[in-house]
Amino acid sequence: MPTAPPPAARPRRLGEHGLAWAFLLPSVVVLVLFVAYPLGRTLYLSAHANDLFGAPSRYVGWKHYADLLASAEFRDTLLTTALFVLLTVVPGVLGALVLVLLLENRIRGVRLLRSAFALPFAFSVASASVVFSVFYNPASGVLNGLLSQLHLGPVGWLTDSRYALLSVAAATVWMNLGYNVLVLSAGIGSIPDEITEAARLDGASGLRLARSVTVPLLGPSLFFLVVVSTVNALQSFGQIHVLTRGGPDGATRTLVYSVYQKAFAYGSSDFGTASAQAVVLLVVVLACTALQFGVLERKVHYA
Repeated sequence: MPTAPPPAARPRRLGEHGLAWAFLLPSVVVLVLFVAYPLGRTLYLSAHANDLFGAPSRYVGWKHYADLLASAEFRDTLLTTALFVLLTVVPGVLGALVLVLLLENRIRGVRLLRSAFALPFAFSVASASVVFSVFYNPASGVLNGLLSQLHLGPVGWLTDSRYALLSVAAATVWMNLGYNVLVLSAGIGSIPDEITEAARLDGASGLRLARSVTVPLLGPSLFFLVVVSTVNALQSFGQIHVLTRGGPDGATRTLVYSVYQKAFAYGSSDFGTASAQAVVLLVVVLACTALQFGVLERKVHYA
């Protein structure tokens, strides 16, 4: 039969529990204020209509979600969001992988090159977007200046719907490149030298060494980057706001930017529709993350 703890031990246990809750309290408060309450408020607003000032007026249930599903504009927004994710995640991760593999070669100044490729990580989204807006300027931009040297006509990088999304995606890839290079460089640094040397003794080198040894062992780092890059792409806002403001003609209006337009832009206060879109964005993020963990993680080799 188990015996009850002595009376002297009970106050000490209560004191330990109280100390534990005291340490947890700041995190719990932050979680409630900045996660639980905003999520609950968003769900509440998505189920209510609002007046001209944005205050909830009456309960409408699932009406906002039904209107979104029936909206051609919302379907175009989802398609634009999916294209933006593909145009940023795939080139961003693959480009960083190619750069890191090239930097593994024993060349002079490799440390300087690594620092140069990691430099974009030091730029804020706003400052980098302003720099790219100068590059994309149709009258005095660097890119159109290069085209004129090739006797080609100017391109409306940010004003032509055919090129706007590609231009914003290219800027986003550059902004994320530094972080991706740092993560993959750390992943390569964690590969034991014995494995690489054994592969070289077996005759593997160059592309074969990268394909058969380095890339498989980089699986955890690549998987991490794919998940993080996807979430970041779905939440990208700053570069779109600075470069195109969702235009032209909605060509760069992603889901998160559509939330901003419905709730705040141009004096709008349609918080009900914006909250419904925010909930859809949350579901999309969770679905993409679950799909990646369910499909890609099975192919990851953990050493």
